[in-house]
Amino acid sequence: MPTLFRGDIQGLRALAVLLVLLYHSGVSVLSGGYVGVDVFFVISGFLITSHIWREIDQTGRLRFAQFYARRARRILPASFAVLILSVAAALIWLPPLQHPAMLQAAAATAAYVPNVLFAAQGTNYLAETAPSVFQHYWSLGIEEQFYLIWPLLMLAAFVLTRRSYRGLLITLVILVIGSFALSIIATGVSQPIAFFMLPTRAWELGVGGLLALLVARAPHWLSLPGVPLVGWLGLGMIAASALVFTSSTPFPGWQAAIPVLGTALVILAGSGRSTRLGPARSLSVRPALFLGAISYSLYLVHWPLLVIPQEAIGLSAPLPSWLTLSLGALAIPLAWLSWRFIEEPFRKSGRAAKRPARHSLLTALGASAGVVVLALGGAVAAQGQPLTSGSVAPAAEVTTQPDGTDHVPANMRPTLRSAEHDNPVVYENGCHRESGSSDPAGCMVGDNGDAPLVALFGDSHAAQWYPALARLAESGTIRLDSNSKSRCASASLPEPAYASCSTWRQGVIDRLADTAPDIVILANYASAQVAGSPDPGTEWRDALATTVGKLHESSHVVVMADSPHGRATPAICLSAHLDNASACALPRSDALDEATRAAEASVPETTYVDLTEYFCNEDVCPTVIGDTLVYRDAHHLTATFSASLSAVLEEAIEPILERSALAE
Repeated sequence: MPTLFRGDIQGLRALAVLLVLLYHSGVSVLSGGYVGVDVFFVISGFLITSHIWREIDQTGRLRFAQFYARRARRILPASFAVLILSVAAALIWLPPLQHPAMLQAAAATAAYVPNVLFAAQGTNYLAETAPSVFQHYWSLGIEEQFYLIWPLLMLAAFVLTRRSYRGLLITLVILVIGSFALSIIATGVSQPIAFFMLPTRAWELGVGGLLALLVARAPHWLSLPGVPLVGWLGLGMIAASALVFTSSTPFPGWQAAIPVLGTALVILAGSGRSTRLGPARSLSVRPALFLGAISYSLYLVHWPLLVIPQEAIGLSAPLPSWLTLSLGALAIPLAWLSWRFIEEPFRKSGRAAKRPARHSLLTALGASAGVVVLALGGAVAAQGQPLTSGSVAPAAEVTTQPDGTDHVPANMRPTLRSAEHDNPVVYENGCHRESGSSDPAGCMVGDNGDAPLVALFGDSHAAQWYPALARLAESGTIRLDSNSKSRCASASLPEPAYASCSTWRQGVIDRLADTAPDIVILANYASAQVAGSPDPGTEWRDALATTVGKLHESSHVVVMADSPHGRATPAICLSAHLDNASACALPRSDALDEATRAAEASVPETTYVDLTEYFCNEDVCPTVIGDTLVYRDAHHLTATFSASLSAVLEEAIEPILERSALAE
């Protein structure tokens, strides 16, 4: 059943893909360019629902096989072509450590569930330092899952409400409102789940679907003179979102309603009999029609074209803006080739259209299964690839000004493959709080009732010191009260990272004020906590001082200098430089945030403990010291290396412990 061509919708597609393309190409003024995906969602919901409703309204039924076969011919050929080419390019240019995860993501993409994989991994699409080559497929996963469920829901609602248009409309309104509410709740609890999963995104496509049902009955108000004008308001809402939103904006949540409703208004404005006063004519100019036509292929090809070169040279050296913009521009002719020779031939294939629908469906399922099997088999094979130099290294010796090991030792602890899992035990036993928990209860370690009580307090950069302090507690030197929560600083920042953060922080402060530990160690990822502040040093010092002022006056407060950090996971770099580990060392000048370090050192009524000289020499901060890998990711220590610093940390706090004992 043919769909009426809408030039304004084609122009909206062009706008959506340009926002995403320019955002990913590094155009900083479009800090919220990712809302282009939300524009796509509304368009997809509108067009699909329009088609479904016409068939249901005219025939009282829906030919599911034909519907899904058309979707498969429209979406899958270009999707699979880019998928296969991206796998080939990634195997050639990506560091070996990334191959298994890349192939697993390829398998999830071929199975139409990449969004589920990324949600399970807790990936932050907006700020991830090592994004998947297939991360952009998350939105296609949402749409494919929506296409599978939405027609069934519409037909079921239509039948159950006795073929009532009003009943169908009310049912879908309830579903959209429920999904929107779930999105708001989930964004505050687990942003990756809210961002990537269909239940929290379905409302965006549903808004387009509701608009399609309203437009289909062509109510009299659709022809009112002022209707076209609302399109300009809608464009303004989309533009404002793209210009004002940033990677730190809680999203989707209620904020997503701005570009979603804006898109709905633009489509509404172009749905009346007269569109002269609205934006439809401007959206239908020839360049917009061209970009709208190739928008699907452009969305597919632009991401691997930008990501693979960046990861090939290493994430620690960002591509210059002129190059990312050039790659973004190159995506346009490549997208045209995909549209001209893959999309259009399959979509318009008369031979495929004449065959039974099951032929297209079985072909699609067979292709998906084949890619899944090959990708998972490749991932297993990649896991067996050796990732060491073959030479051993002497045991790590904790010393100042370390030189670092110049290769990846065969006896390295942890191995490159296990580095990301070399976490403090608090992540496994529930002591470390994730974003959904505000429980301020700490975890006690140590059986020596006479030992001084030391409280560890902060975000995940506090948790990374747990292995060193736990050794002291287990030996009876101290008793440890561990308190850490992801992305939630112990410093009393005026704007917490998320809702439960301030509740947890205040709860811990109140408890420590009551228990009065001998020492309270404040440790945080300072530079991330005040990123974007016009005066990060002052803000960080004042926030720490506020927390210190709330603790018991008898507690000695230690501010722990943050560990060195880089832009990328060292293990990835090391996998590409097995015989030249020094290529992955962090330049000292880049690895240390001097503004926040100076602020931490100047907090009144505190002792500043800085172990940087055990991480770095005068020039660099090595990633491998002796037989030990120092970092599990771009900015966290491995639990193995942290534990090795136990004696050093004891020496640093011993004078404070002695003063505390004398005070008693």
